[in-house]
Amino acid sequence: MIVELAACAADVRSQAACLLQEAFPQAYARTAREEVDKVTASPCIALGVMRGDELLGMVSARPQYGVTAWELHPLAVKVSLRGRGIGRTLVSELERRVALLGGVTLYLGCDDERGETSLGGVDLYDDLPGRIAAARAWGSHPMPFYRKLGYQIVGVLPDANGSGKPDILMAKRLDA
Repeated sequence: MIVELAACAADVRSQAACLLQEAFPQAYARTAREEVDKVTASPCIALGVMRGDELLGMVSARPQYGVTAWELHPLAVKVSLRGRGIGRTLVSELERRVALLGGVTLYLGCDDERGETSLGGVDLYDDLPGRIAAARAWGSHPMPFYRKLGYQIVGVLPDANGSGKPDILMAKRLDA
C-alpha cells in the first residue's frame, strides 16, 4: 500500500531513516533522520510502500523553478527487495502526483562515485556531448533503472563529487 510519509507515525519515519542509511550509507550515516524530516515537510511529496507495519521503500520530490520542475530525491528500496517493482511503483505514483500539482518535468541526479558508468573515472571535458551520447552503466548504478522509466540524461556535472566522480542529471517530461 502506498502511503504519504508526512502522515505516518514516528516509527515509520524511523524506518525511512534506516532505509536511507542502508541505501546511501556514504550520504546518510549521520543525517538520515534530518533528511526524512526535510522530505516530509511541505511543499515536498514523500511516499512510501508499506507491507503491514513495514516500510519497503520510499521516494520524495521537492518543487524547483516554481512548481514546473521537481527534483526526485531520494528513492530508496530495501536492498533485499530490489528488482520487484517497488521503485517503479513509487516513481510512477510520484510522477502522477507531481503532474497533478502542475509539474512538467521531474529530474534527478545519479552520482557516479564508484566508477559504475562510462562517465566516471574519465576526463569529461574532452568530449562531454559524445560521452553523454554513449553513456552506459554497470553494477548497481541506477541509470538503467531510470532509463527504463523514460528518463534521459540531460546533463552531467563533471567532478561534482571529486575528480572523475560526476553527477549525472536525468529528467523526464510528465504527462498532464
